[in-house]
Amino acid sequence: MRAQKESAETLTNLTAMMLLGFFPLLLFTDAFAERLQQNREHKNFVEIFEQIRENEVPAQEECSFQAVLNYLNMTKNNEKYTLTRPVKHHRHSTWIFLEMKVYAILDVRETEQSFISYIWIYLRWDNEHIWWDPEQFCGLDHILVPTQLLWIPDLTIEEMTEQDKASPSPYLNIRSHGWVEFRNDQVVISFCKMKVYRFPFDIQSCNISFMSIMHPSEEITLFYNSNDTEITKWSREAMQTQLEWLFVSMTVTNETVNQFGFNQTMIIYTINMKRRAVLYIANFLLPVFFFLCLDFGSFLMSDTGGEKVGFKITLLLSVTVMQLILNDILPCSSDRIPLTVAYCIGIFFLILVSLLETILVIHLIGKDEQEEEKQRENDSQEEKGCFTVVKKQSRLPSLENMSAPNKEGSTSRNADVFHAIEKISDELGESRKKITLLCSRSQDKKPGYWTGVAQKINKT
Repeated sequence: MRAQKESAETLTNLTAMMLLGFFPLLLFTDAFAERLQQNREHKNFVEIFEQIRENEVPAQEECSFQAVLNYLNMTKNNEKYTLTRPVKHHRHSTWIFLEMKVYAILDVRETEQSFISYIWIYLRWDNEHIWWDPEQFCGLDHILVPTQLLWIPDLTIEEMTEQDKASPSPYLNIRSHGWVEFRNDQVVISFCKMKVYRFPFDIQSCNISFMSIMHPSEEITLFYNSNDTEITKWSREAMQTQLEWLFVSMTVTNETVNQFGFNQTMIIYTINMKRRAVLYIANFLLPVFFFLCLDFGSFLMSDTGGEKVGFKITLLLSVTVMQLILNDILPCSSDRIPLTVAYCIGIFFLILVSLLETILVIHLIGKDEQEEEKQRENDSQEEKGCFTVVKKQSRLPSLENMSAPNKEGSTSRNADVFHAIEKISDELGESRKKITLLCSRSQDKKPGYWTGVAQKINKT
């Protein structure tokens, strides 16, 4: 057992020494294995590429894209494809099929009344100069060519206020029967009149209208998919991101306009979206309501101090700050006052009335206190007069005069002095009763008239 234990310890030490000694070698081995794996992958790719080249189908001149271009004589210098509308007779109308999907609603700027969206546009029109038989070109029925080789419709977005800085798609897809397809995605910054009456529970509808810049409706005829349910489903499936706004639906209509002296067809896509109102409720509506609750709670504070007025002024300033924040969100060109603005104005008015009521109550209480101070001054002056009279009347003849025998031996004088003393003691008793009555009245004093009015105002 001891020998086995020693052999196990020796094996552990040897393993630790090998790991410490050969750790850099292990790192080198891993790097070498990774490099070897890359070489194997490269070798496999080379082998696959060589097999493809060995099994390559023999190409014929008629099976290439260039053969179709040569057959159509489509070059940069061929003005037949680039200069004019692709019709063989000028009275023929070029029909254009238009389709749009919304990939993302990036932003809605209420103050600027702009709508930023990421859209996908699909155009298809007929080119009467293009046609070939796919069987003559090994079944090749479509080719991709640069946009510089063909005429493209001059469609524009009527509400666009800023051009997309990204370059458009560089290729066109040409079908053997003359259809030309163009696909492009772009960020559109367009004008959208905001209706914020129900903010933040509003639903906005923004238009993206397509029309030709120069061609009248006799030269270009626009078509579209009129199934609103289907195009809404396509856009909802293609929608990648929705931040503040939720995509609701999309409708499409057409309209004939006369802006430059001739009729033009306009296709109008209307995007309906709803705002997420949860954050606005938590960050704006509820705090303003809490300010009103604090104002109601301030009625429990004392009216004698100035803290109540300062507290209400602070609440009033807080609501003012919230109104300034709301002013930065909503557009100034709104036709109607939004309900949220009316809500803030109502709470501001209630706090203002409460502040004015507090100021009035404090004024009435102060007015009563002034009258009480005047009454106290008058009472104190009267008491001083009473004590002065009592003091004067309490001046008695000295005991020496009362005890010393009169030379005349008259006893009538002593009788008069005793009568005077009894009279003074009675007057002192009455004065004491009056002072006690005044003290009791001051202790059981009822509130003044203006204080009662202030208490009635507080109750109402």
